Amino acid sequence: MKRKVIIIGSGPAGLTAALYTARASLKPIVFEGMQPGGQLTITTDVENFPGFPEGIMGPDLMDLFRKQAQRFEAETHFLHVDKVDLSSRPFKVWVNDDLYESESLIIATGASARLLGLESETKLMGYGVSACATCDGFFYKDKHVIVVGGGDSALEESIYLTKFASKVTLIHRRDELRGSKIMQDRVIKHSKITVKWNSTVDEMVGDPQSGGLTGVVLKDTVTGDLSDFSCDGVFIAIGHRPNSDLFKGQLDLKENGYIITKPGSTYTSVEGVFACGDIQDSTYRQAITAAGSGCSAAIDAERWLESQE
Repeated sequence: MKRKVIIIGSGPAGLTAALYTARASLKPIVFEGMQPGGQLTITTDVENFPGFPEGIMGPDLMDLFRKQAQRFEAETHFLHVDKVDLSSRPFKVWVNDDLYESESLIIATGASARLLGLESETKLMGYGVSACATCDGFFYKDKHVIVVGGGDSALEESIYLTKFASKVTLIHRRDELRGSKIMQDRVIKHSKITVKWNSTVDEMVGDPQSGGLTGVVLKDTVTGDLSDFSCDGVFIAIGHRPNSDLFKGQLDLKENGYIITKPGSTYTSVEGVFACGDIQDSTYRQAITAAGSGCSAAIDAERWLESQE
């Protein structure tokens, strides 16, 4: 069955694109993927989304986005797209062995924060462990937090967190930082930041049911020694990985895997294919900016479809 528009991915970008295309009577079908609702579903409290002065839980916010899109007949499925063919129109999208065809495509597959891969990290995510300082820093007023990483994003997050935290310890596996010289200087000179060199986080300690994270176990990368380290929060800042594997060799991607969109629009290198949210934004990565670009992609797709008729 051929569609006017298929949206791959959910989150604020995909579901906003669904709302706008649905209201334009384009009857979109949304394949929500492995993490329906996107990264917000692993965020507990969202306090910076306009219109929710009391804050809202990430999964609840995404449910509201979804219901609003469904109200205008957007069709949403918790299904994962296995393969796409963008070489000719209609575009082809496979979910398992089922083939869907579409005149246009909106990609909102997002990016995933790179994590350490510890079981305790997964368990405590949202309970003292975070992958986004701008989302969660506010909850750590006058607390001691650690940041894991050594690149620019880790240095930026460390400095940002000093606005709230009483102390920030940067945990870095080597004996020198990777970030830009200017950021390194700021971190080293900052009175609230201490760098713990040649260290990695081996384990996170605490229980989601009784107050969350209480500290971490650090491993010395030179001697292999383990030591307990108490803190109130852990921010993982070892980068993000765009979920763009489906589109390799079919769309123009940046070296780091983000989809390239034409300046001031959501147009990709293939006409009729649009990208929005964190799959093409490595700078802001906020729910509100993702939602805004989802709206832009829907309007771009609607206008493009009209121009084809």
